[in-house]
Amino acid sequence: MAARPSATKTKTAIPQLGWNAVRPAPVVLVSGPEDVLADRAISMLREFLRTEDPALEVSDLDAAGYPRGELLTLASPSLFGESRLIRVSGVEHASDDFLLDALGYLEQTASDTTLVLRHRGGVRGKKLLDAIRAGTGGGVEIVCAELKKDAEKQDFVHDEFRAAGRRITPGALRDLVGAFSDDLAELAAACRQLLADAPGDIDERTVARYYGGRVETTAFAVADAAIAGRHGAALVALRHALESGADPVPIVGAFAAKVRQMAKVAGAPRGGSGQLASSLGMAPWQVDRARRDLAGWDDEGLGRAIEALAAADAAVKGAERDPVFALERLIAVIASRGRVRSASTR
Repeated sequence: MAARPSATKTKTAIPQLGWNAVRPAPVVLVSGPEDVLADRAISMLREFLRTEDPALEVSDLDAAGYPRGELLTLASPSLFGESRLIRVSGVEHASDDFLLDALGYLEQTASDTTLVLRHRGGVRGKKLLDAIRAGTGGGVEIVCAELKKDAEKQDFVHDEFRAAGRRITPGALRDLVGAFSDDLAELAAACRQLLADAPGDIDERTVARYYGGRVETTAFAVADAAIAGRHGAALVALRHALESGADPVPIVGAFAAKVRQMAKVAGAPRGGSGQLASSLGMAPWQVDRARRDLAGWDDEGLGRAIEALAAADAAVKGAERDPVFALERLIAVIASRGRVRSASTR
């Protein structure tokens, strides 16, 4: 997974690497808000250093409550000459004492010592970060940007299974990410459980067996598949949801929520997602998602989708005898991006 460019305007003179490309250096800056990736990178670095020196001495510091001089004490040579790993958390909340000591340490780093600085973001400690990125201390930066897109999360899962020498099918990959798309920590835990407990290749049946309730009852998974144009996948997701006891009404509600956001964004003037979000009553990421969902849609198709939603809403609330057929009819309209007309709207 490639690292994203740093948002800083300071010229970066050191390597910027993805979390799974971490390597030793006198100073390792682990930046970005994605704690799961940061934890993985730091753990991988620790294990690598331990293979080089089983006697590796590991120390942890909290930058926020740091007392002056402790970094230099931990980095000073020992009688036995062990390698050292010093992990510093909370650099985005660092005390003045830590920033002074860290800046001084960069000028003369200790031999056989790896200093890891975890900074989640923000302006606190900018002078220290700028110095590291300019090359002072001979460091590297591990960029742990937030994974927002499903494709990025699928890459993460794929890497997890590849690193373990295991295979997961594309369908199982989509189901797993769809079930835990809102929480990367839960997604990572689900990967670990499948790797530990499920033998052989991981397919859709395996994911359904372990996380069936999570996958099958996610109304938004049905809506996402249909909006993405995956008609067959949406019907399969619908069948799983209904078989697990999901009610048709919230499924239509999930469609309505997403199409409503798409309609808002489609009718809005051009502008940045942050600016539009405040005027539309949406979060910036929702604006970005709606823009992606609108790919391939036109105004006429969006109008037909809204009409089909109104018909489906009435059907599942008692206007028709077969609410399941009404849902299938809605999926056909949405998956075709409004090119297929609902029978009730002709």
